[in-house]
Amino acid sequence: MNNLNIKHNELTAEEFILLWESVWGKGPSPEQTQLAMEHTLFRVSVFDGSTIIAMARVIGDLGLDYYIKDVVVRPEYQGQGIGRLMIGEILKFINDHGVPGTDIFVELCAMPDKIPFYEKFGFSANEAQRLRKYLRVSG
Repeated sequence: MNNLNIKHNELTAEEFILLWESVWGKGPSPEQTQLAMEHTLFRVSVFDGSTIIAMARVIGDLGLDYYIKDVVVRPEYQGQGIGRLMIGEILKFINDHGVPGTDIFVELCAMPDKIPFYEKFGFSANEAQRLRKYLRVSG
């Protein structure tokens, strides 16, 4: 990991889509992604030279709730501590920007095989079920 470059709040829409598609398939539109980057509280990205290899971002209200989104590490770089590094950077950001002496909800959604990774950071499941709906924007 010595040759890796960690960047804060520099992840571009193009890099986001490139990494998304390298791991998850067809990505969101450039317009959606650009808006998402502009309205994300914190972005962390990791590069090997000029190649983006990992990203994660945080959305939220800076008061009560932070939500960790889009934690992605290219498969060939997994198992090297990059995910752990990014979650550490995110938790530091949240701690540095939270109201001292208060409790803050830090939430995320994880696939079942990734739950043990997040449990190492103190995350735990609750009885709530994640609900979602894709809304087709008309226009």
